Amino acid sequence: MARYRAIAADLAAKIRDGHYAPGGALPGQRELSTQYGVTLMTLRQALRELSDEGLIVQRPGKGTYVAPPHLPYQLGSLRSFADDLREQGHEVRTTVIARSQRRVPSRIAARLRVRESETGLRLERVRAFAGRRAIHQVSWVREPYAGRLREVDFTAVSLYTALADAGAVVARASETIRPDVLGTDVARHLDEDKGAPVLVSDRITYGPNETALVADQATILGSMMQITADRVASGLSLHWGATPSL
Repeated sequence: MARYRAIAADLAAKIRDGHYAPGGALPGQRELSTQYGVTLMTLRQALRELSDEGLIVQRPGKGTYVAPPHLPYQLGSLRSFADDLREQGHEVRTTVIARSQRRVPSRIAARLRVRESETGLRLERVRAFAGRRAIHQVSWVREPYAGRLREVDFTAVSLYTALADAGAVVARASETIRPDVLGTDVARHLDEDKGAPVLVSDRITYGPNETALVADQATILGSMMQITADRVASGLSLHWGATPSL
């Protein structure tokens, strides 16, 4: 067996048995080449093998990292991102970047079906799990619930739980998920560089009388999520459409 293949096999075994954790950094290339007694060229061939297998991610100027787990984004569930992740056994850390009660912008007013003169709660959060900041989320909540949520600690309480505590009944949600690339404004909040592939979720949550309660947009690192769906005869409805040009 070629030396670089043997090195790749050894590193792959260490990744799979947890010696190197998902999302964690591998030792530097010089350290690894010394450890295995090979040239940097040989080591880089081994790393290319692991990259092709999807086991590692190489970030120029930052180092080599074990690929994070591809967590399933369950289309059939009606829960918050944090609740979905916790259900899958992951520890989630939420950071509230900004929160304010302000006049609703025209595009949000259209999504919530309210007048532009109305106010709402704008809530901006980042979710971190598997050792990375991976989800950036902006939610707009309409009145009267906006005023009732001003003092909620959203680092510990999910938005859906807070809505229920405020007397709102969540009946359904309509969601569109599209591919995009990470922009500068959101990239500064996530552990990834500008231009990286992302999934963008636009969700409207409705009450039982079809009143729009929340307009939500989440940007999710593409390297961290895969979309899954359980299809049944009377359950999930998927609609496939063209993706707008980037």
